[in-house]
Amino acid sequence: MTYCVAVSVDAGMVFCSDSLTNAGIDQVSTYSKMFRFGIDDERQFVILSAGNLATSQATIAKVKTDIKQQAEINLLNMDSVEEAADYLGDISREQQEKRTIEGKKFEASFIIGGQIGSAKHEIILVYPEGNHITTSKDTPYLQIGESKYGKPILDRILAPGLDLDTCAMCALVSMDSTLRSNLSVGPPIETLIYNTGTLTAINYHRFEEDSDFLRDLKKSWDKLLKNAFLQMPPITWATNWDRSSRERSGAS
Repeated sequence: MTYCVAVSVDAGMVFCSDSLTNAGIDQVSTYSKMFRFGIDDERQFVILSAGNLATSQATIAKVKTDIKQQAEINLLNMDSVEEAADYLGDISREQQEKRTIEGKKFEASFIIGGQIGSAKHEIILVYPEGNHITTSKDTPYLQIGESKYGKPILDRILAPGLDLDTCAMCALVSMDSTLRSNLSVGPPIETLIYNTGTLTAINYHRFEEDSDFLRDLKKSWDKLLKNAFLQMPPITWATNWDRSSRERSGAS
């Protein structure tokens, strides 16, 4: 399984992905799910992938080949991030069709984020069908893969005006929550922070399984959660509230 999350706020973008691929008990390996493309001072793209490994690898390989061969249509001559998302979706559908066996499709999903020139940065989720959605003011993040475990912290913390360091920490805590609850998601963990307007993608970090930072993050978050839980109102509060509600209901 896979977990990838991308955050878009006023200050820029944050991308975070795991690298574990699990095709069964005896088939566990690591593959990067984060890919960077760009021309410094002109445009930058980051792609995250989830789903069937053969499909996602073939899709990324085609993107790379088109760039290398300077194809008439390639990622580095797109006019917008939306156009790049359409291009990525078209390639993904083509690769899925090649791998369809007896009606069974081997699907993949992608998140593509980037900035071209002075246009606003943007992140877009590309579904297996090729259609896509982007972020909004109320939901400044997108997820693919095993998304449910890491979603609550994103909903509670993220807002358009946050700084990128806070967003990066939120993404990493979201990843830690997923690691804790799903053993098929695992390190190395890749993180990239992009400051809007810089048109360079150099703030990249890779955290290995033995990373001191990941270990400290896990311990700190566990401790803070337990402390917060112990400070919750006593259960008698809920009991009294329910009793008074029933009394009011009966009186009416």
